[in-house]
Amino acid sequence: MTEDGFLGGQLTLQQPRSGHRAGHDAILLAAATAAQPGDRVVDLGSGVGAAGLAVARRVGAIDLALVEIDPDLAQLARNNAAANAIRADVVILDVEADASAFADAALGPDSADVVLMNPPFNDATRHRASPDSVRQRAHVATATTLAGWVHVARRMLKSNGRLAMIWRADGLAEVLDALDRGFGSVEILPVHANAVSPAIRILVRAVKGGRAPLRLHAALVLNDESGVPNKWVQEVMAGKGGLPLARP
Repeated sequence: MTEDGFLGGQLTLQQPRSGHRAGHDAILLAAATAAQPGDRVVDLGSGVGAAGLAVARRVGAIDLALVEIDPDLAQLARNNAAANAIRADVVILDVEADASAFADAALGPDSADVVLMNPPFNDATRHRASPDSVRQRAHVATATTLAGWVHVARRMLKSNGRLAMIWRADGLAEVLDALDRGFGSVEILPVHANAVSPAIRILVRAVKGGRAPLRLHAALVLNDESGVPNKWVQEVMAGKGGLPLARP
């Protein structure tokens, strides 16, 4: 295990030294999540809890649930919440389980104000899977992963509830297709490693039942051409602010 600091030391997480580890994607997702104090917030596929706990640290008093299929990672998430004095319900559950399993875990229909998720998004036909089964499950998507996870979020969210997610940039068409059923007011924030390279990620905000037209934000560039980190991004990663998608 390692003990790693996030949000400029505001959040300390224990996580496996090898296998699936939380990093930039989780913190960017948290910074793009439009949650407010008092909201019921559900982090699907939470791993050790990085994204959901980062939202709780930024926003304050939310009603947080961390959903994770792997019992060992779920236990780490539980430990991390306690170590950071953040109240969270940790649920061991496959995101693609049926509705009754979610209802049994107090995650029934129309129960959440906000859902955030970082689904496995690497294309199995183009990505060499890791021999580590936990890492493989966390990183490699099946043909039904995206649609299945979005369906679960749609079922769980209240009317006008907000979804935040991160996906690979070349899968934008898949994301828009999945969100076409039940979501609107979609906003896309492309993430680039630097100013001259194509986007590597997209951060997405969508509203259940939303009707506003699609909005494409100016790109979030992590580093300049010389590899120097973007100062604004550094502040976001240090927990000193959110991204445009996180507005109420």
